[in-house]
Amino acid sequence: MHRITGRAGGDSLIEMSPSDSFNDDLNGYHQHPSSSTGSFQEGQSGIDKQQQSKDSVFFRDGVRRIDFVLSYDDDKDGERKQERRKVYEANLEKVGLELETEDKSESEDGKTYFVKVHAPWEVLATYADVLKIKVPFKVNDIPDNSEMPMNWLSTPFRLPEHVMHPEPDFFTAPFNKSKSDFFLIDNKDTFFPPSTRNRIVYYILSRCSYFRDECAEKDKKGIKRLLNNGTYTAAFPLHDSRYWIRSRDDKCESERYNLYKHWARFLCFFKEQPLNLVRKYYGEKIGIYFAWLGFYTEMLLFAAVVGTICFIYGFLTYGDNQWSEEICSDKIGGNIVMCPLCDKKCSYWKLNTTCNSSWQSHLFDNVGTVFFAIFMGIWVTLFLEFWKRRQARLEYEWDLVDFEEEQQQLQLRPEYETKCTNRKMNRITQEMEPYLPITSKCARSCLSGATVLLWISLIIACIIGVIAYRLAVYAAFASIMKDSPTAHLEVVGPYITPQLATSVTASCINFVIIMILNLMYERVAVWITDMEIPKTHLEYENKLTVKMFLFQFVNYYSSCFYVAFFKGKFVGYPGKYAYMFGWSQLRNEECDPGGCLIELTTQLVIVMTGKQVWGNIQEALVPWLMNWWGSRKARNHPESLYSRWEQDHDLQGFGQLGLFYEYLEMVIQFGFITLFVASFPLAPLLALINNIIEVRVDAWKLTTQFRRPVAAKAHSIGAWAEILNGMAVLSVVTNAFIVAFTSDMIPRLVYMYAYAPKGEMTMKGYINNSLSVFNISEFPEFSRPDDDENPAWFNSSITTCRYRDYRYPPGHEKQYSHTMQFWHILAAKLAFIIIMEHVVFIVKFLVAWLIPDVPADVRARVKRERYLVQEYLHNYEVEKLKIQLSQNSSECNCTPMIYPSLSKHEVLSECL
Repeated sequence: MHRITGRAGGDSLIEMSPSDSFNDDLNGYHQHPSSSTGSFQEGQSGIDKQQQSKDSVFFRDGVRRIDFVLSYDDDKDGERKQERRKVYEANLEKVGLELETEDKSESEDGKTYFVKVHAPWEVLATYADVLKIKVPFKVNDIPDNSEMPMNWLSTPFRLPEHVMHPEPDFFTAPFNKSKSDFFLIDNKDTFFPPSTRNRIVYYILSRCSYFRDECAEKDKKGIKRLLNNGTYTAAFPLHDSRYWIRSRDDKCESERYNLYKHWARFLCFFKEQPLNLVRKYYGEKIGIYFAWLGFYTEMLLFAAVVGTICFIYGFLTYGDNQWSEEICSDKIGGNIVMCPLCDKKCSYWKLNTTCNSSWQSHLFDNVGTVFFAIFMGIWVTLFLEFWKRRQARLEYEWDLVDFEEEQQQLQLRPEYETKCTNRKMNRITQEMEPYLPITSKCARSCLSGATVLLWISLIIACIIGVIAYRLAVYAAFASIMKDSPTAHLEVVGPYITPQLATSVTASCINFVIIMILNLMYERVAVWITDMEIPKTHLEYENKLTVKMFLFQFVNYYSSCFYVAFFKGKFVGYPGKYAYMFGWSQLRNEECDPGGCLIELTTQLVIVMTGKQVWGNIQEALVPWLMNWWGSRKARNHPESLYSRWEQDHDLQGFGQLGLFYEYLEMVIQFGFITLFVASFPLAPLLALINNIIEVRVDAWKLTTQFRRPVAAKAHSIGAWAEILNGMAVLSVVTNAFIVAFTSDMIPRLVYMYAYAPKGEMTMKGYINNSLSVFNISEFPEFSRPDDDENPAWFNSSITTCRYRDYRYPPGHEKQYSHTMQFWHILAAKLAFIIIMEHVVFIVKFLVAWLIPDVPADVRARVKRERYLVQEYLHNYEVEKLKIQLSQNSSECNCTPMIYPSLSKHEVLSECL
């Protein structure tokens, strides 16, 4: 074989000589892929489709496997496209790939051509060597002693052994074409699994050019550019069967059918995931996602149980809520007149009107909530540490221990190679490689950063708009609902308050804005990331991850941060209220006497639940409807007329960033259940229910609604791990501040221990103590309620109103300034934050230190395997040299030199 040598990912593809490639003349058929029409030669164009196995993944000869399919429509005005296809397919043939074209007359719609691509052994072996793909050389003989105690209890959750472990365990080593006899090659046609074959072919397709040698435009290369400019309409590997039935061809594995039967159906929600089969069929990158999602769901079970117990505790202590009893009491809450919550249109009101919200707040604002916030800080650490161990075990089982992602991703992106015309010497490889000048790189990064900041500013502007809506609409709701007929409803009437109406409508509007901004920003983020021209696929995904997460972090969480940390904190007091921006007529919102925690809970439930419901609809229903509409004509045809490539062509493309959006969805959910969990202990339960559905929805859509993705390797979840770690640290801080400043936990404790009457540790009198007094006559004219807004019970005998704060009463020498109790409470809040953060962080770091990232048995097995690989390679070289020397000795009379044998301890020391 002759080839043009070049580094992996360079400008030159490895070119096969005509003598090395198979002749595609079996059954008297030879296809010219350079033909613009792709028609068959004489004697083959009349093949009857009914006589062919159309649900097959093989060429017409039934021997050569279809590793990839390209499709295109032969439009009359597309001469340039025809020329590109002609040159591109000719170059693919030069590389050694074999092509077979299905004429448009053979397709279901009568206008689509399908080019089937097959990679023969020479091409696969050559590129497996280039890509350092690991292949088996010996059956793994290390005994597995990882039997779990009481293993029989897990029997109902297990899957059949042939599904869980579809292939035996081998020792593997990077493929070396010159040592092909070292590896366990029983059959060259099946030695490389379909996922590896399509990965190799895609690597070739991504770097093959579509220009002639004499042309000057030598940046024209890659299937991605041909798809973008419409030369081809699709490029995809084939599923091996229909998902609901096995393939009729015995040589087809029907792994897709097994995945659907044992994994993608919702009735399998309680079963373990066949991760080894997922990895074998889709590749390690998709396999590691489902392993992480499954592990995250398992860990959520513990958080959901504890959160539910805390909620039940709040429900069971419902009757011990003395401060709510005082609010609801006619003698106490019914006699306390509260100051208006807005200017002009809001009237005076009695405290007992907030009776229901006070009881609801107790369900989430209790001692159990503090315990749960601390528990979740420790749970996050356990989740991340145990995932590292699980990931390490998968790396060993999936032959990714020596897989260095940075090394793998040194294969440059084709877009980088084509757009970077400058060249410089690589100090390591000593080869010329494309590079982006530092000035251009800085300019692109600055433009990208400015665009991200612009969009984040747009989110903040929208949030300010929602806040302004809340301030403006509250007054309207307060005026309208005072005589509303809903107030007389027996069951729901007491719950429909101006506060609730404002909160719910604002949350819904905020959710709609979030969805709209997401749809717009996704395209912008991809565009600016493309504009930066990242060097490798890893760098591309990391840049896009940071941009998308930063945007969605602000988009989803900003409203929750406002309610948790800003609402009710900067309102001033009657007669000297604080206004939005200081000059507007919109008065800052106050918290309900029951606290802002219940409103934070409402906001969290609406945004989190709405996102999850909308996400599932978008993920499952939209692809199903598009596929149903796209294949509406084919469904009326006999099965024999609907070929495997046409079936897959009618499915949706998964896309290079398909997994990116799945991770992003789960990480945003992770933020909801960690950053604000102190306000809603049932959040992990909602997330658990969603994820049980999510695993099966993702599996179902990947197996049934999408084309088979190109297999890709990955040994971790990438940049998402660092994001999760950052959110874990931030969650401790946010929950400490929520308990201290959003809930009423600290003011109640300070009152009970320091200000309760007669030194009793009781909450009796807390409500009266927590409300300050204001003289109605001191209201400025622009803030005083209109006379027609006041309720019927209000009369001139009422001279004061109460408001939520700790200030001296009128007539005091320090009237309306903060009392000493206010500063005691503030000091207690700060002390609680410091103590809680230090306790949780110390436990977190202690747990992280005690739990090793790699299990001891995995570490030992990795060392053992490395040692055995070195030993077998050494013995192979020795035997090979002995055979060579013995052959040479038969040709000469000289005494052969004895090859020095290395001792085992030298091999072992080299390995360790």
